[in-house]
Amino acid sequence: MYWLFHAQITQNSIGDFLKPQKIQEIAQLTQKDAARRAKVTGNPNSRHRIFFSSSSLVLFLCALTKFNSNHTRKNPHTKRSLGRSRNPNSMWAATCLASCCASCACEACKTAVSGISRRSARIAYCGLFAFSLLVAWILREVAAPLMESIPWINHFKQTPSREWFETDAVLRVSLGNFLFFTILAILMVGVKTHKDPRDNMHHGGWMFKIICWCLLVILMFFLPNEIVSFYETISKFGSGMFLLVQVVLLLDFVHGWNDKWVGFDEQFWYVALFVVSLVCYVASFAFSGVLFHFFTPSGQDCGLNVFFITITLILAFVFAIVALHPAVNGSILPASIISLYCTYLCYSALASEPRDYECNGLHRHSKAVSTGTLTLGLFTTVLSVVYSAVRAGSSAAVLSPPSSPRAGKPLLPLDGKDEEEKEKAKPVTYSYAFFHLIFSLASMYSAMLLTGWSTSVGESGKLVDVGWPSVWVRIVTSWATALLYLWSLVAPIMFPEREF
Repeated sequence: MYWLFHAQITQNSIGDFLKPQKIQEIAQLTQKDAARRAKVTGNPNSRHRIFFSSSSLVLFLCALTKFNSNHTRKNPHTKRSLGRSRNPNSMWAATCLASCCASCACEACKTAVSGISRRSARIAYCGLFAFSLLVAWILREVAAPLMESIPWINHFKQTPSREWFETDAVLRVSLGNFLFFTILAILMVGVKTHKDPRDNMHHGGWMFKIICWCLLVILMFFLPNEIVSFYETISKFGSGMFLLVQVVLLLDFVHGWNDKWVGFDEQFWYVALFVVSLVCYVASFAFSGVLFHFFTPSGQDCGLNVFFITITLILAFVFAIVALHPAVNGSILPASIISLYCTYLCYSALASEPRDYECNGLHRHSKAVSTGTLTLGLFTTVLSVVYSAVRAGSSAAVLSPPSSPRAGKPLLPLDGKDEEEKEKAKPVTYSYAFFHLIFSLASMYSAMLLTGWSTSVGESGKLVDVGWPSVWVRIVTSWATALLYLWSLVAPIMFPEREF
């Protein structure tokens, strides 16, 4: 609106600008601008606030018009154009006009920023989590010499290896991150509507939150080693829970994808479903062949790797047979996607084997794999957390929608106050507590990812997610995914009276 008034003033004198026709035109434009900003911000109340400021401006202009006309009649020799007048009253009027325009612009910007902040809260939390991963990675690389000189950390008779201090730095950052999101999860328990004061706490106060996060991370470096060791132990269980949440969400995603395409009930979508399923199965079998090539080199006894890859192939065939069985009434699309995902988990498990293991075909490229694995691991973790939080939160609807299009609609239009109360009474779109809980579990998982499940020694300490614990976690996750998928197929047959 400021640019609108500025253009009007520069093109015309203030006297012409204050004509009743101009005032009416400005009033209409302010109403349209207020409605447009309300649509952009997604907050209908912003329209009332902006229009209130604009209406105040119009009333001020009307009063100023009357003052200008009276002043002209009392002083006939005064020029009608206030823009060319040196009269102090005219200058005062112009100053007030500029101040009022600035006030309207500030109110509009404040409302717009408020709407943007509300929509981007989840993105901000994801950005903070990604930043915590970056801090943990940097400290893992550079903080070891400093931590060796801290007496309450290095109080051993014999100084531990450098890898121990690197692991300890990552765990302390992860512990601060875990406490930050856990506290938020506890505070957000029971938030149902936007009327709850904690809704503003979830979306706003970012300067205070960042300060609290920094203080928590710094304070973790003053804790004794026993507390950090205890957190390391529970992080392994928390990481497993995070991986389990990912599996459940993946199953929900593939079943939803299949139901959506089948629901179209058109030949095109059936063909698309078949093509995608075929591509996934071909990719899964081809990927298994690559695994046999790299992780079962000739001349080596690699029975464990052969066992892992063979079990993965058998599971892929079992998925297809069970899904296509008439009694199950399943679909080939979820079976193919789960097969490909299990093959990927098998690869990630084999790639996590120690670099000096003779059956790991990647050990010759350990230096190159270190950077690639690090980047891929961090990127995958951030994406997993974003999807897990958004998907899980949006699926937990607090209140179901009305049964008919007119249900819940008032017979008479509401006034501004009633509409504002109705807006605040709307249910939240996702579970805030579960949203932060996912980040708490992801903080544990990221610590295990960066430390190789806290067992990295020697060369593996410079890699990400390398070591036998990581291998077994990935393999067990693959088997758990297979069992959960098969259970989702046979459970409705075994327990027909229950809903799944």
